Amino acid sequence: MNEENIRKYAVLMGELGLTAIEITENNTVLRLERNPAPAGARGGAAVAVPDLAGTAAPAATAAPAEDLLVVRSPMVGVFYASPAENAENFVSVGSRVKKGDTLCIIEAMKLMNEITAEEDGVIAEICATNGQIVEYGSDLFKIKRVS
Repeated sequence: MNEENIRKYAVLMGELGLTAIEITENNTVLRLERNPAPAGARGGAAVAVPDLAGTAAPAATAAPAEDLLVVRSPMVGVFYASPAENAENFVSVGSRVKKGDTLCIIEAMKLMNEITAEEDGVIAEICATNGQIVEYGSDLFKIKRVS
């Protein structure tokens, strides 16, 4: 399941006024949840994608390729792809990273925790979206190891 499909489901949730949706596709279960905003709480422009609180949970996962390193969340918190709201993301698919490079931030209990690369590699997949609540052990990134 790719990010584009997840965004479509999120938009659908907003259009139908749903607070949760669960989709099973290719042995993967995706559950999206959101808390409805109080009336008048959002100011300014309309938001196309509602606030999401959910993660893709694989029902049956194949063994990961040996050359891929999966970076998992060490805690429950909010995933942030960039250091500030209008800043450039730390990494994107295809970015070359070195051991110790910051990949993202997980906010937990009002503390910002930098998640860093454990090995050199190239970002093959970003598994979480900005502002998404991630669980302990959730896949955040897949990094292709380089020699």
